[in-house]
Amino acid sequence: METFVKTSIQDGIGQVVLNRPEKRNALTREMIRQLQAGFESLSQNESLRLIVLRAEGSVFCAGMDLGEMQDRASAKDGQAEWHKDSEVYAACLKTIFEIEVPTIAVMQGPTLAGGVGMVLACDFILASTESFFMLPEPARGITAAIVTPFLNFRVAPGVANHLLLSGERMNATRAFDVGLVYDVVDPGDLNARTDKLINAILTGSRSALAITKSHLQNGLPFNLEQQLVQSIQVSASARETQDAREGLAAFIEKRLPTWNPGS
Repeated sequence: METFVKTSIQDGIGQVVLNRPEKRNALTREMIRQLQAGFESLSQNESLRLIVLRAEGSVFCAGMDLGEMQDRASAKDGQAEWHKDSEVYAACLKTIFEIEVPTIAVMQGPTLAGGVGMVLACDFILASTESFFMLPEPARGITAAIVTPFLNFRVAPGVANHLLLSGERMNATRAFDVGLVYDVVDPGDLNARTDKLINAILTGSRSALAITKSHLQNGLPFNLEQQLVQSIQVSASARETQDAREGLAAFIEKRLPTWNPGS
């Protein structure tokens, strides 16, 4: 089996690295499972103090592998497979979000669609000036339903509306201004800024940080479990529509989609 996610740990610092740069780290079901397994495996290490999520290549993550999604559309049991994809993705984000130790996403480049959910599930997002966020799902005839609870947790509703409904890019500087990103630096300074944040976090005790994370999450204005159950259904249902099939086909064929006028 090909390794799409690399993990390691040294001096209490866990590293999880997306390792599919030739496909812009587009997420397949297997890659998402490997990502979740990587976080779970590191969490079992008693020396773990924090986890850094990185990516190989110039793009952090291009979102879901639309080729795989199109294959689901033509499968006899496509509806069940879409629902399974949504469940696997939601479970992965929940694992990242709820892990006891602090987590840092280091965005060296653009992050789109499902990739946005991954970084939002982390406690800190550090971004280079070459990175941006984008949720283009409506242009594909689908939704970013599973990303939505995490986006609502991080930013004000108006900012979430903009990202979810417009499909426009939000550059790293703007993301910092609205509180989505912890800090933005030049690409050459990203590693040094990451090290500085790591050192700051490590001044705290492991137990105090774990208690603090738990307290923060217990104070959420919504029930994450319930939100994800609803989001899984919304995401899977959106993929069953005629527009979803047309949007995915248009993207693969590099043409503009023709939307169903009744939708």
